[in-house]
Amino acid sequence: MKFDLNWQKYKWCAVTLIVFGQRKRAVEMFEDMLRDYPHDSYALGSLAHLKAELGDKTGAIEIYQRLVTQPDAPIYAWFNLGFLQQELEHPVNAEFSFRRALELNPKLDQAWYGLGLALIQQNRLEEAIVALERNTKLQPMSPYAWYQLARVHVDRQQPEEATKIIQHLKGFEPKFARQLERETGLNG
Repeated sequence: MKFDLNWQKYKWCAVTLIVFGQRKRAVEMFEDMLRDYPHDSYALGSLAHLKAELGDKTGAIEIYQRLVTQPDAPIYAWFNLGFLQQELEHPVNAEFSFRRALELNPKLDQAWYGLGLALIQQNRLEEAIVALERNTKLQPMSPYAWYQLARVHVDRQQPEEATKIIQHLKGFEPKFARQLERETGLNG
């Protein structure tokens, strides 16, 4: 925690603006803060998050790229960078960011899922299976990786594997199972 009064002033002004729904003004406050503290991880992370919330994903990526060069860059910065890169269909960059997040925390289930999606976008389906299976081991009750895993098995002409997943999903997420049945024509 910083005890610099000027830094604290910036932080609390920005937080107050956010609380009162003034996100664009909070962006300006964090930009001002970064003029005085150009390498501040809190300001960089907050600004990137706000830009993403306001729909400026490219701007958010630029800020996260600055943040991840900091020695104290938090793991979430790598994950968020990868998430935005994957959303903007830059799968090679997203793969790099997710792999970096996983180097820092191999149990970060969301990064395994994001990595799986980035690998699917690159048509590297065998590697995507490994990433998605890792996610399902860490988050067995989350249907998203199971869904993607079934889709990959269908794309790889492995309907029996996809059928097993549909059957599994029926036990805790029947809506996802029905959706897969409709989309694939398989019955679990």
